[in-house]
Amino acid sequence: MRVVTTAQPLDNQPLDVQPTPLALLLLGREADPKSERGVECPGDLPSPSDPDLVARARAAKEKLGDKVFILGHHYQRDEVIEFADVTGDSFKLAKDAAAKPEAEYIVFCGVHFMAESADILTSDDQKVVLPDLAAGCSMADMATAEQVAECWDVLTEAGVAGATVPVSYMNSSADIKAFTGKHGGTICTSSNAKKALEWAFEQGEKVLFLPDQHLGRNTAVRDMGMSLDDCVLYNPHKPNGGLTAEQLRNAKMILWRGHCSVHGRFSVDSVNDVRARIPGVNVLVHPECKHEVVAAADYVGSTEYIIKALEAAPAGSKWAIGTELNLVQRLANRFAPEDKEVVFLDKTVCFCSTMNRIDLPHLVWTLESLAEGNLVNQIQVDKETESFAKLALERMLAL
Repeated sequence: MRVVTTAQPLDNQPLDVQPTPLALLLLGREADPKSERGVECPGDLPSPSDPDLVARARAAKEKLGDKVFILGHHYQRDEVIEFADVTGDSFKLAKDAAAKPEAEYIVFCGVHFMAESADILTSDDQKVVLPDLAAGCSMADMATAEQVAECWDVLTEAGVAGATVPVSYMNSSADIKAFTGKHGGTICTSSNAKKALEWAFEQGEKVLFLPDQHLGRNTAVRDMGMSLDDCVLYNPHKPNGGLTAEQLRNAKMILWRGHCSVHGRFSVDSVNDVRARIPGVNVLVHPECKHEVVAAADYVGSTEYIIKALEAAPAGSKWAIGTELNLVQRLANRFAPEDKEVVFLDKTVCFCSTMNRIDLPHLVWTLESLAEGNLVNQIQVDKETESFAKLALERMLAL
């Protein structure tokens, strides 16, 4: 067993060592919220250091022609969305890629699990590329294949595995999707989570919901009429998930202890504050938010739901949106001419830091490399993993 100790000076006083920003990033710790005050990021994001980047991106894309298909997730920055052939949420984009078989290169401007899903759903002849391999997802990383396998052993020892159906959120790694397919489960999105859970409860008595506890809890309680007591939280960092065999036997929803670092920052105070500042405001939040935030909101839905709700909203209406800031700013600009006021729910800037790793310099490098015949940053899922992950995705498509 490896033992990790913390060094102390001889006088037993703590060392005055300040972690670097890089160290904090690697440790996955949040930045000081006080350093990010304001609905608008001061000065917005900086312009590209190279003024020729836009022209270079256009030239490389034109040279590639129909050989390239660029997907842009809703949370991407505007400088990237400008070059996207289609925009949408992760699953919509993966389906769009599969429907474009003539494109040799699928450039996915999103995060790693999204590119994996695109590779699973596209043909072997297509190459899926992620402009920056460091663009991951903290939520997806909260459930590893080893941890989930150990969880299944715990459920087996408690005598409930045979009655449990795994349901995994689209925001999960290919390994977790494969585990889900292998154990008779299905994938869900934030749009069809209720339908997926209804299907799962037709197959078994319990659901193991991975990896976002909030989407699982909100769907079960808000949309399906369960109680909070029907849900237990499995913590992979505690023995037996921190649960007794009796708790597992009594539960209907076994929620994985995972969350979105962006949506998890919204609070009931955020809701109360915006209602006080903007009388008559409609509060619309993503179901990855905490249960108490969802309960305090007026409307709840996926990114696609949020967009459609604002499209249908009457002129003069006011909206506070609880989701990633790039999308909220884009919607605010889009609907301002229609006299629809759209504000960010919180006072704290809330960009998805990993999504923002995909920037214009990375996109230009990717497109120019492909135009020169150099395949870079290809995302490939091994055949066995792909087979079981695709099975879970196909079950969702059949719902």
